[in-house]
Amino acid sequence: MGKRKKDKNQKSKWTHHYRMVVLNDDTFEERFSLKLNRLNVFMLTLISAVLLIGATTVLIAFTPIREYIPGYADITTKRNSIELTKETDSIQQVLRTNEEFYGRIKMLLNGDITTEEYERIDSIAKVETDIETADLAPIKEDSLLREEVAQEDRYSVIAGAKAKTNFVFFPPIKGIISGDYDTEIKHYAVDVAAASGTPIKAAADGTVVFASWSAETGYTMLIEHAYGLITVYKHAGSLIKEQNDQVLAGEVIASVGNTGELTTGPHLHFEIWSDGYPLDPTNFINFE
Repeated sequence: MGKRKKDKNQKSKWTHHYRMVVLNDDTFEERFSLKLNRLNVFMLTLISAVLLIGATTVLIAFTPIREYIPGYADITTKRNSIELTKETDSIQQVLRTNEEFYGRIKMLLNGDITTEEYERIDSIAKVETDIETADLAPIKEDSLLREEVAQEDRYSVIAGAKAKTNFVFFPPIKGIISGDYDTEIKHYAVDVAAASGTPIKAAADGTVVFASWSAETGYTMLIEHAYGLITVYKHAGSLIKEQNDQVLAGEVIASVGNTGELTTGPHLHFEIWSDGYPLDPTNFINFE
């Protein structure tokens, strides 16, 4: 009985009605009255809180007012930040690539090559000599194996570089070879003697990546071709094409001269490089 009475009293507290009256302060005339109980007030407060939270959420999520909240980043700002980060990474990659490329250009201009690269070139030259002098005639017992090894040796070492040059090089000039390609003395070019003023032509389609004067090599031009190939033209009398010009195979790009300190007469110093390694131009071009 006691518990039931207590529950009844609790319920009575929540449902007991009160009247809120608004009176005129001067005349005490009743202007407004409202009948309430605790349950009504609680429910009204709860609903108001839910509506307030919902309205605030909508304002923050779907209106520009969210941008004025401290610490809140706009979606557009986030997107722009991500795009800027991607662009920065791309720029850094381009810079690294350019540094590597211009480092290679500097190496070509100076004729520098590391010991490791020299040993690689020298080893390829020795393998080429061994293949040319070796007896590759297969015998009955191991004819298939020897044929496979012979093909592998010939094409993986010698023709590995030539595979990239599946287009024909155009002779830059015709003349007498006065200096051969020789890795032992680090002369990674052929010198072709010709009369001063003889037109020098592009060996293949490409883009001029360097065209300027050097104290040692005089007027010098570098052309970048497909497959990572670069051709170098030194000691020219004058340059016709400029950096970033597009050239076609056989197009006149310069003229023969005798410029620079490292020259003994009118000639063209011509080099071919593949991915940073020199190739013997006479393997691809007939200069005479």
